[in-house]
Amino acid sequence: MSEHGYEGGRLNLPFVGISTFGKRAYVEDWSAIDADVAVMGAPFDFGTQWRSGARFGPRAVREASTLFSFGHAGAYDHEDDATYLPGSVRMVDIGDADIVHTQTEKSHANIEAGVRAMLAAGALPVVIGGDHSINIPCVNAFEGQGDIHILQIDAHLDFVDERHGVRHGHGNPMRRAAEKGYVTGLTQVGIRNVSSTAKEGYADARDMGSDILSVRQARTLGPAGVIDRIPDGARVYVTIDIDAFCPSIAPGTGTPSHGGFLYYDVLEMLQALAQRHEVVGIDLVEVAPDYDQTGSTAILAAQVLLNLLGFIFHARGVR
Repeated sequence: MSEHGYEGGRLNLPFVGISTFGKRAYVEDWSAIDADVAVMGAPFDFGTQWRSGARFGPRAVREASTLFSFGHAGAYDHEDDATYLPGSVRMVDIGDADIVHTQTEKSHANIEAGVRAMLAAGALPVVIGGDHSINIPCVNAFEGQGDIHILQIDAHLDFVDERHGVRHGHGNPMRRAAEKGYVTGLTQVGIRNVSSTAKEGYADARDMGSDILSVRQARTLGPAGVIDRIPDGARVYVTIDIDAFCPSIAPGTGTPSHGGFLYYDVLEMLQALAQRHEVVGIDLVEVAPDYDQTGSTAILAAQVLLNLLGFIFHARGVR
């Protein structure tokens, strides 16, 4: 047998097999989750106000993530001299929350149930959207889990209270989060240009504990300077809207906004966050693959998530 065991085993290359997240094991029974990280899809985009299609985000990000299916040896980063996501970090994919077409309340309830199941199992929940309204049930699931601070990386403030009766669309999640007694504050980064939130919403956000930074302000502070603004000791929930990135590298989204972050702008923020704070939950939203002609947006989303998970568990080991 050769050194690599080609004759006796399987290469299991990225384009082979079923596209679970990172080609990790699929767990269908949500009462039997036994892992450090659990990944769930939330293929819901009824909260979208313009271009739909984020319902196909979880599939696209999962497929893209197979490119980074490193196996149990993990991924060595020569700059950091660290191996990220070795076999000791147990990760599973629990599939998708069931979505009931046209029924936001039922669909959101199913998403919340999935996050609650991951938390009950002691796994770090990672949810792939879907539009940004899926953050609402994700944050709802943290009731009774202790205080959390939210780091939002996004082009839009998403702090609309109510518009034409809509309170649970993708322009509302940060307002709904700020209303929770266990959400002690928000750091909202990347907010720029013409926003879906009116001027009054910005005032409300600041009154309710938000720290709002544009891309240019964040670059002036630097990645570590942005994370310095999060209160010491805060347990942080991270929500990443892919439109935080410049559409030159992330065109596959419903509401692109030029002037966004580039890859290392966000990566270095997330690395600083993981080194300084406990990260308790993650969602990544608004990947819409029909607008992603080269697949670069889905690859970016998968790479950001895997790197963030690598940073989190490496930092846990260092601590």
